[in-house]
Amino acid sequence: MGTTTSTAAQPATVKDGPAPAPPRAGAGRRKRSMGVQNAAGWLFSMPFLVLFTVFMAFPILATLLMSFTDFGLRNVTRPWEANFIGFENYTELFGDEKFLTSLLNTAYFVVVGVPLTIAIGLVVAVLLNNGIDRARTFFRVGFYAPVVTTIVAVAVVWRFVLDPSDGLIAGLFSEVGLTAPDFLGSETLAMPSMIAMAVWRNVGTVMVLFIAGLQAIPTEVREAARLDGAGVWQEFRGITVPLLRPTLLYATVITTIGYLNVFEEPFVMTQGGPSDSTLTVSLNMYREGFNFFHMGYASAMAYVLFVVIMGITVLQLRLLKDNTK
Repeated sequence: MGTTTSTAAQPATVKDGPAPAPPRAGAGRRKRSMGVQNAAGWLFSMPFLVLFTVFMAFPILATLLMSFTDFGLRNVTRPWEANFIGFENYTELFGDEKFLTSLLNTAYFVVVGVPLTIAIGLVVAVLLNNGIDRARTFFRVGFYAPVVTTIVAVAVVWRFVLDPSDGLIAGLFSEVGLTAPDFLGSETLAMPSMIAMAVWRNVGTVMVLFIAGLQAIPTEVREAARLDGAGVWQEFRGITVPLLRPTLLYATVITTIGYLNVFEEPFVMTQGGPSDSTLTVSLNMYREGFNFFHMGYASAMAYVLFVVIMGITVLQLRLLKDNTK
């Protein structure tokens, strides 16, 4: 009787190569920790995001939509009843003589006010950084004080200074036997008076920027220029101004944006008069929106001003980039 041999099951062959690494124990914990950190970040950011959405993003979007409608006082309680009129508000703007006057007045304010503010701020910063040793902090605080002073207090001071009968300038004129002009009541002098007040208020901001820029200039560069025989004016023109160019153009950008939005000075001092000689775009927009309740028209005016500001800012930032490579 023959014997049968049974063959045992052969084991499965294993492919050559390293075995896959087991998952690391800490990877899951780190992933959960990152998720907790992200959730905490969103949680802490939520108050700002809610406030920004409610008070910034939503009004901006609503104003943009409103500029394409005839939104008025009757639509405050029923905004859905406003009629869509397309670009009619925008086309009407450039045929509006009052708007064109306000646009020219704003351009005048910017073209004259910005260079004056930058020039005086630069001179004051150089003097406080190099030329004045005693009471330097006192002078810095004095020049910056108007920046943090409310417009009401500024208006009271400047009305006293410019008053044609009892003002400070009127008193100086009377000392030499002259009659002071009515600065705020003259179509010729009202806007220069507004510019003077704006320059006085904003020189402090520009001064602080320039002082920071001056202190960032290496002393070795100045010393090398002096050793080469450079005088004060040569050092200022050849060393200070070129190295201050980024600060100079940044100060120009923010000052221009502020002056394009000028509102407080004419609103408090002249209400846009006399004869609209100090009427600016922002003041005109305020009147159309809150005095006459042409809110759709005022919104279109706001976006025209926005486009102007964006165009000028982009141009200035390109100049900044091109000149500081």
